[in-house]
Amino acid sequence: MYKINYPELTMSQLIEKMGQSFPDSPAYDFYGKKVSYKHFNERIDQVARALYTYGIKRDDAVTVCMPNTPRAIDFFYAINMIGAVANMIHPLSAEKEIEFYLTISKSRMILVPDMFYEKVDHVLDKIPWQVTVIVTRMQDELPKHLGAAYALTKGRPYLLLPGKVKPGRYSILYNRFIKSGRSSISLPDQIYDKEHTSVILYSGGTSGIPKGICLTDYNFNALAMECEAALGSPIKPGIKMLSCMPMFHGFGLGINIHTILIHGACCVLMPVFGTKIYAQMLKKKRPNYIAGVPTIFEALLHLPELDGTDLSFLMGMFCGGDSLSIELKKKIDEFLKDHGASIQVREGYGLTECVTASCLTPRDEWREGSIGIPLPDMEYAIVTPGTDEVVPPMQEGEIILTGPTLMLKYLDNEEETKNTLRKLPDGKIWLYTGDLGAMDEDGFVYFRQRIKRMIITNGYNVYPSRIENVIDGCEQVSYSCVIGVKDHKRMHRVRAYVVLKDGIQPSDTVRDEIMERLKKNVAGYAIPKEIIFRDSLPKTLVGKVAYRLLEEEAENEAFADEERKDI
Repeated sequence: MYKINYPELTMSQLIEKMGQSFPDSPAYDFYGKKVSYKHFNERIDQVARALYTYGIKRDDAVTVCMPNTPRAIDFFYAINMIGAVANMIHPLSAEKEIEFYLTISKSRMILVPDMFYEKVDHVLDKIPWQVTVIVTRMQDELPKHLGAAYALTKGRPYLLLPGKVKPGRYSILYNRFIKSGRSSISLPDQIYDKEHTSVILYSGGTSGIPKGICLTDYNFNALAMECEAALGSPIKPGIKMLSCMPMFHGFGLGINIHTILIHGACCVLMPVFGTKIYAQMLKKKRPNYIAGVPTIFEALLHLPELDGTDLSFLMGMFCGGDSLSIELKKKIDEFLKDHGASIQVREGYGLTECVTASCLTPRDEWREGSIGIPLPDMEYAIVTPGTDEVVPPMQEGEIILTGPTLMLKYLDNEEETKNTLRKLPDGKIWLYTGDLGAMDEDGFVYFRQRIKRMIITNGYNVYPSRIENVIDGCEQVSYSCVIGVKDHKRMHRVRAYVVLKDGIQPSDTVRDEIMERLKKNVAGYAIPKEIIFRDSLPKTLVGKVAYRLLEEEAENEAFADEERKDI
């Protein structure tokens, strides 16, 4: 039985409650332009009326192709207000990807920034139904002085956009779309349905075709309440979150935004991430909570802009989206202590299939290598891969989990849904994560590796994250990525890609020091046969190291070598 009493309300109804309880408190802050909860609800209502005027109704999909901006948030909650489905995608998606997202979701409308207008336009002829495109301009959302500067610089190429819009297919600019909403129109009553798809997010797409993940109001509201319970202190007006994780991702939408807003706190919105801008935001806005992926926090350690900065205002730092190495955690905790913060970085673990985080390091306890304990009302188990047989404490197996944040299904993919969501003899539906891990007798979970990323060499299992932890502990190393390269003798040989810290040049001496550390900490069969230095490594759209691209690169190299041999 759930310990938390979850409200039977939609996401937008909870925002409406905040408007009634804290009308004058800021809901979000966009480069100094603040919007109160009262005004926020008025904006949501305006967008909802415009959507309804354009014929958007319950269960219709509307695509939001936006960074973290006020209009994106208004649009998201307005879609929810009329019972439609928010289809969240990355604004940097390629044309083929946009075509896929619009088609699989059957979207009838898309909100897009002006700089990506033409990309969307190219796609529309390939969609067999009419898609209305709402085009928004960044300068309209910024404070006047910043908006004017933006329009004359980055926004200049798009100033003539209204004249390029194709009548009948677009509702031109956002402002005109809003004006179309009739104040006299009666919006439909909001219906709370625990089994209704409200949001579609997409798997990272690191392998194969991205899968649409169908999530509900219940999922998002449960996550928000679980997170507050796990924090150890209430989220309330006056609290600020630096919201830089993107809205198209469960981490960004579920924690950086929705968790904050339904508790009456303030989102400090960042549409794009840049280390210097992030440092400036930290110093100027003094947020209480920050959340991001390991690469964000690793970058902060080396920013001169933060030298001597007092970070005592921080009440929580949360890391997710990728594994936080033991060595990096130690460096971040030391950085926090040196800058006056009385907290530790808390690592979370989760999947988009359960919105985002479902496990979190406790506030005042850390066990080396552990990703923490399940959030309230979430349950974890470790089973022998491919079965539902629970293994003994600290024995490795597949991580499975259950609780109120589990997705409804994969969109139009019944087979994958059945493989991932399974009803077990206890009567509960469990999510099979595809991740290897272990759990101790106290319920602390230890993430090992994605099952598919495991390297097999000479019959031994090698887990890349373990090797990366050792390499990242070297003083000269910024970060690393370990992959398996096909090998006729070993099946795979281990290769490490290493990015060194600024000012350190690759050399035999550095390579030898890394190898010496590896020999001390890693079994002989798992030591990389190759160490390749790079200035940087490819990243996914959410900032993870794109190890799949490195694997593809290695496969292409092997193919080229075989071709040369044939010649």
